[in-house]
Amino acid sequence: QLQHAGRWQETGEILADAARALERAGADFLVLCTNTMHIVAPQIEAATSLPFLHIADATAARIAERGIECIGLLGTRFTMEESFYRGRLEERHGLRVVVPPPEDRVIVHRVIYEELCRGRIDDGSRREYQRIVGALVKAGAQGAIPGCTEIGMLLRVEDAAVPLFDTAQIHAEAAAMLALADE
Repeated sequence: QLQHAGRWQETGEILADAARALERAGADFLVLCTNTMHIVAPQIEAATSLPFLHIADATAARIAERGIECIGLLGTRFTMEESFYRGRLEERHGLRVVVPPPEDRVIVHRVIYEELCRGRIDDGSRREYQRIVGALVKAGAQGAIPGCTEIGMLLRVEDAAVPLFDTAQIHAEAAAMLALADE
């Protein structure tokens, strides 16, 4: 509700409070297990002294391993349209990011909130996502980021002719590696 109301400051305060509680409990670092809420990552990072493992950075590292320079991005409209994610990929990691045109961004966003967040997997929506990824490839994308953790329930590796970079999996693997790095 806060996302759709544009009340990002309030969402950031809630997550910053949670981050402070994790720091007091002895956490070694922070992981925010969502793409969209990284819009408030600066608030969370400012709230504690803990290192913050940004989902876009972990994903960009995996993309760089594959030598990809142009990547397609799917996600909530916030992730596709705001600079907190796209801008980070472009400015910090030198990637060229392409997103669907406005009418397809509406479809991607709607499927996330009206279907995937409710546990509904629809083959028609899968075909729409396949079409949209195909259009991103035609626009130059050498791979695609399903940049909403729920998209992985719908879009499978075999659904695309290019590599898909599942942010939920990549972020979890990076967090595990970071957690085990000191052992």
